[in-house]
Amino acid sequence: MVAMSGPAEAVRPFTVADLEEMPDDGRRYELIDGELLVSPAPGWRHQEMALAIYRVLHAACPRDLRVLAAPFAVRTDAFNELQPDVLVARYADLSERALTRAPLLAVEVISPTSRLRDANLKKAAYARLGVPSFWLADPSLEQPCVTAFELDGEAYREVAVALGGDAWEANMPFAVRLVPADLIAGLMP
Repeated sequence: MVAMSGPAEAVRPFTVADLEEMPDDGRRYELIDGELLVSPAPGWRHQEMALAIYRVLHAACPRDLRVLAAPFAVRTDAFNELQPDVLVARYADLSERALTRAPLLAVEVISPTSRLRDANLKKAAYARLGVPSFWLADPSLEQPCVTAFELDGEAYREVAVALGGDAWEANMPFAVRLVPADLIAGLMP
């Protein structure tokens, strides 16, 4: 919340305009219902998996859709701006600076500092926005994992869990094959 000057010291929600004033300091600044989320720069493991997912999706993406990697804003109103690690959107819905409607797919790669936020708060926010498909990816060296959820009414329903070397054939938002172990192969010597 942003403090406003005045006798009552009122507090107002953060807005997208406030985000425009944030420093370019390597952190990710997002808003959910006017609440500011600040995340540190992601680590190597997170980036390796996020970019591998981007490459796999990009290679399979139909011409009328686009795959984008963070930072790119999903800005649905003045009090919400999320930056999924990877997103898929309709080409026609994109502007130069933001996506102003729900993407078809939002992917969050969890880090030690983001696990609860990504699996709960951001997942719930994506459901409220109407994102049809949400993936939660875990770049654990012991057991990399991708869990897929599809919107069922107002909440997500788990539809698949791919572990380690197991292949998973996704069909939303388009057909693509993922193997979690392959997504972190760049972390291995």
